[in-house]
Amino acid sequence: MFKIEKEYDAVIIGGGIGGLMCAYRLYQNDPSLKILLLEKGRDIKERKCPIVMGKSRSCVKCDPCAIMEGLAGAGAFSDGKYIISLEYGGWLPDLLEHDLVLKYIKEADDILVGFGACKDVYEPDDELKTMCLRHDLHMQQARVKHLGTDANFKTMVNLIEDLKDKIQIETLCNVIDVDKQSHKITFIHDQKTYETSGRKIAFALGRAGSRSFKEWCEKNGVPLKNNQVDIGVRVELPWQVWAHFSKKIYEPKIKYFTKQYHDQVRMFCFNERGYVVTENTHGVLTVNGHAYKEEERKSQNSNFALLSTTNFTEPFDEPIEYARSVAHMANQISGGSVIVQRLGDLKAGKRTDTKRLAASSTRPTLNAVPGDLSLCMPKRQLDNIIETLDALDKVAPGTANYDTLLYGVECKYYSSRPSCHDFMIEGTDEIYALGDGAGFTRSLSQAAANGLIVADIMNKR
Repeated sequence: MFKIEKEYDAVIIGGGIGGLMCAYRLYQNDPSLKILLLEKGRDIKERKCPIVMGKSRSCVKCDPCAIMEGLAGAGAFSDGKYIISLEYGGWLPDLLEHDLVLKYIKEADDILVGFGACKDVYEPDDELKTMCLRHDLHMQQARVKHLGTDANFKTMVNLIEDLKDKIQIETLCNVIDVDKQSHKITFIHDQKTYETSGRKIAFALGRAGSRSFKEWCEKNGVPLKNNQVDIGVRVELPWQVWAHFSKKIYEPKIKYFTKQYHDQVRMFCFNERGYVVTENTHGVLTVNGHAYKEEERKSQNSNFALLSTTNFTEPFDEPIEYARSVAHMANQISGGSVIVQRLGDLKAGKRTDTKRLAASSTRPTLNAVPGDLSLCMPKRQLDNIIETLDALDKVAPGTANYDTLLYGVECKYYSSRPSCHDFMIEGTDEIYALGDGAGFTRSLSQAAANGLIVADIMNKR
């Protein structure tokens, strides 16, 4: 029976890894606390994407999206990379002492290991970094764990099942308002409207909830800052091309500054022998990638994101809507799907059609629509991507092959960051923001650490 109390000691909005870690630490600090976690999506075991399950070859736009929303957040179906480093993964090091952030990243890792996460770590490799530098490619170094999509999912299931015995977790709850004065929380569940309140509240919405959080901040006069957006493609090629990198460090995370525009292009989110997947965010389809740990579930391809960064200046202040419009155009051109194109066809100004794709030596792992990315992506971003692929080909020959597949569009838009003090939102009392949806993090490790940090701050007040 669905039952909501009138008041809780703490209410966490969002059940991604940041929200889960926040709840875990709050209970750990004080088991007497009455804690409620509200999640818009489904329970983790009920998150069943028709594509992943083999019931559909293309996205049917489930609501809520099983990939993007639900307990464990978008990270539930991610490749499960856990970055034990401060070089990338978010902006917590800009806000807190570096040693403190790393301490919390390691604490979160220990918690995940306690629920089944692996202990194996890939170490940085100076030899590979030097090889990249010789070609003006800048590889970021970090200690990285690869949990794998399958093993990561199991770990999150174990964490959530443990939390269910300690706190109240409710799914399919769409929060529509939080009164910043009274702390009254209004949400919809099963077409009925409910109200509750929390002495302390944490927004932990993740990327899928960034839009609604931005709207809440604007409504409540909270200053926001964001001017960056990354737009690009998901690259897929035979796994052997990057094996000399992935076997040593797993993820080659490389930056390149193009000669034509001097724009930054990032190679990241590498998935060895993985799969390209579709994501649905508020009806707009984009692409991503994941990889399994189990040998029998691996593909013959590797994939990675290649994104061109744009920093907008005044008067434009809608970078997220800009990225969504580019992705939406790709959806329109492909008839409601995402596009795949061979690199050679793109360079030659040819549209990849069904016949050309069938002739490709690289077999696609996602049933995308063959098409022409130049019809939906801005020329500047495409020029940057092509130049970067040619540069990467110097350290991993075969990257710029004719049959390398490009899926579009992939976007990483960074959530508008609210003005905060110790993560407490300006103009509020005991209402906090954390994680990717608040623009503080962009990785599993920093989102998890942010959840622990906010819980400890809440505990001290």
